[in-house]
Amino acid sequence: MKAGGAVKGRGAAGNPPGRFDKTETEPFDDGWDSPPENPPPETVVRWDLAKTILTKNDSPDIPHELSANPYRGCEHGCVYCFARPSHAYLGLSPGLDFETKIFAKRNAAELLRRELSRPNYRPRPVSLGINTDAYQPRERELKITRRMLEVFAEFRHPVWLITKSALIERDLDILPQMAADGLAAVFISITTLDADLSRKLEPRAAAPARRLKIIRNLSAAGVPVSVLMAPLIPALNDGEIESLLSAAAESGAGGAGYVALRLPHELKTVFRQWLEAHMPGRAEKIMSRVRSLHGGAEYNPQFFTRHRGRGVWAELTARRFEAARRRAGLDKPRHAELRRDLFCPPSGAQGRLV
Repeated sequence: MKAGGAVKGRGAAGNPPGRFDKTETEPFDDGWDSPPENPPPETVVRWDLAKTILTKNDSPDIPHELSANPYRGCEHGCVYCFARPSHAYLGLSPGLDFETKIFAKRNAAELLRRELSRPNYRPRPVSLGINTDAYQPRERELKITRRMLEVFAEFRHPVWLITKSALIERDLDILPQMAADGLAAVFISITTLDADLSRKLEPRAAAPARRLKIIRNLSAAGVPVSVLMAPLIPALNDGEIESLLSAAAESGAGGAGYVALRLPHELKTVFRQWLEAHMPGRAEKIMSRVRSLHGGAEYNPQFFTRHRGRGVWAELTARRFEAARRRAGLDKPRHAELRRDLFCPPSGAQGRLV
């Protein structure tokens, strides 16, 4: 599959090598009869027998202490996903491999039960799906996230859910009661209201109008829901701040936040290939604005600035977003204060420290 050309139904336009690869391949026409262009790659799911499921966050600029990810890789295919470079650790490309070679942690619920039952476990809200979407398409049949949510409910343990999938509505038999007890809150990620742009940026995620409906349905069921405009991409979707926050508020969102585009490691190449495939005339302007966020580089991993950037665009965007947030009535705390005092391992589990 030739890099730089759009791939139907996929976000990445190619399979750039991972940073640990020792070799690199590229297509070459030797003049002989060439086979027809490869068809779009199919999704392959492999079992991943994890040893642990709760990950402790050591980054001071991330507001959650624990996270859990049922999947590695994500079929939504969001071209901007900051988790893409993690596929390099598996010997795979952060490009098409990331969205077509999915690793499912089939023992996730069992691991979660074991870790929550440890005598010295201290309850803290867990972010479910912070790295890759816990409600991506294969969850419909695998139900790994569903089983994990059942464990959280059984243990009365606080959980944040972050998604751009309508599949979360499947769990409305669990979430409203958890929310009523102060144990659950949801963040719906909406990048743009433009359906055509969304189809190119995040080809297998729910359409923008459908995500607004998710917010309405969750809110109507009594589940606290906020909107995340993530990522904000300069010169691409930043013109939608006001309209997107207004639409989210009208749909029942109670809070809002944003994260600027981040391009760590191989993601720089993946995103540039996407720009060349889908909007070559705007590619240089967008990348120039991205570099202006990071002191001339395409990414700066420095804590406290990597999510917002710095400089004129970053400052103006922060002010503009805050003003729009206030006008829309979304200036409540973005991260709901979830309860920890209700944590109660079921009978038969080990004791705990309070």
